[in-house]
Amino acid sequence: MKKLLLVEPVVAIYSFASFLTFPLIQQYIYRRLWEEINNSSFINGLNISHCEVNDSNPVYKQQKEVQQRASLFSMSLNLSGLIPSLLVALILVAYSDRYGRKAALLLPSIGALASSSICFAMSYFSLTLYLLFASSLISGFLGSVSTFLGGCFSYIADLCNNENKKTIRIALIDMIIGLGGGLAGLSSGYFLNELGFTWSFVIAALLHFANSVFIIFCLEDTVKISETQQQAFSRESFTKLFLGVFLLFKSSTCRKRALIIVMLFAFMVYLFANIGGSSVFIFFELDSPLCWDEVLIGWGSSLSTLLFLSSFVGVYLFSRCLRDAYIVLIGIISWISGIIMAAFATTTQTMFLVRLPLLFSAMPFPVLRSMMSKLVLASEQGALFACIACLESLMGTVALIVFNSIYAATVMWYPGFCFLLAAGLSVVPFSIVCFLMCFGYKERDHTLLVNEGDATEDIVS
Repeated sequence: MKKLLLVEPVVAIYSFASFLTFPLIQQYIYRRLWEEINNSSFINGLNISHCEVNDSNPVYKQQKEVQQRASLFSMSLNLSGLIPSLLVALILVAYSDRYGRKAALLLPSIGALASSSICFAMSYFSLTLYLLFASSLISGFLGSVSTFLGGCFSYIADLCNNENKKTIRIALIDMIIGLGGGLAGLSSGYFLNELGFTWSFVIAALLHFANSVFIIFCLEDTVKISETQQQAFSRESFTKLFLGVFLLFKSSTCRKRALIIVMLFAFMVYLFANIGGSSVFIFFELDSPLCWDEVLIGWGSSLSTLLFLSSFVGVYLFSRCLRDAYIVLIGIISWISGIIMAAFATTTQTMFLVRLPLLFSAMPFPVLRSMMSKLVLASEQGALFACIACLESLMGTVALIVFNSIYAATVMWYPGFCFLLAAGLSVVPFSIVCFLMCFGYKERDHTLLVNEGDATEDIVS
């Protein structure tokens, strides 16, 4: 059977299954802790009497305690898989430069399959919540989402010689992630209402299984490996896997190295603010005065479809008439305006309208990735995306820990504080990109720097 050079279906299935699982786990934690603290069943459906708005009522304090404990439990859960996911992301994506991209796609899919299966067993047999830590560790040791995305972006970089096409294809991957996440968010509430937690986790596990089969039998690798290379996997080549990112920076010129580092810093700060601010949305919506049920949460999450779709359209259109840096600035402004609006939302209508100014907030991610990718050689794409994936995993986990801790500490007096903090932090990457526009990166720089890299590589050879 002829294999396909098409990674988009893999991304679509993985993102839908993963984003279906994330809100289910958060709500499962919330409900189990509610039952533990209040010694009563969680009230399901459209009846929202479990959400007390009168702060003089003892139930109000119990409700806030559930909010705090659920937030801290989620923080600990994300921390548990941090170290293994960092190491595996660094190794697997760098490994893909020499020995193929498929391993960076397959192992995280198998890890997600195992994680969903554990969640199914926990829900079906009413096992302890601490089993989620085993799920997180297994997923981390098999690469987790950062390794998967690093492999996907490296795969796309291999296929695209045209620089403008590369930006659009990377933005397309982000859009597919958003579409998958939005559809999964919309579906999660209905799955939960109709099937419950147990069978919803089964659906996620089956999707990850199907994805693993597709990667093994249907996806063609972009990196061709000869039999000599396969047999030559020596101690020296194994060491290079750990030094891949180091060698990327060591072999670069000072200017190229400085540009990559500055762009990485801007990317990570924006990622920190974006993931951190977004991570408390569900807890914020479950709490008073919004008191959303699972269906409203599903609809709210599904609006991320519009955000990623509109961001892709924005990248596609803006890239025809604007420099990359301007597209990044428009995206950051979109995020800041939307997240500030969320901080002051007190009604369901306002919370839904928050998504309107956020329409272009996902544009900085693919554009910054593309800008960095344009600075390195074709043989360094895996090392670059390994670096991005490793830092992305670290920064994403730290963001979840920090923002969940801050939310737990501030929920009593001002639940929207995390949103204002995210807006303030986003000023940093905005300023960095403005600085690069004035004194550093130009659109023609990537060609010059890559040529410099070619010259350096020739000298080393």
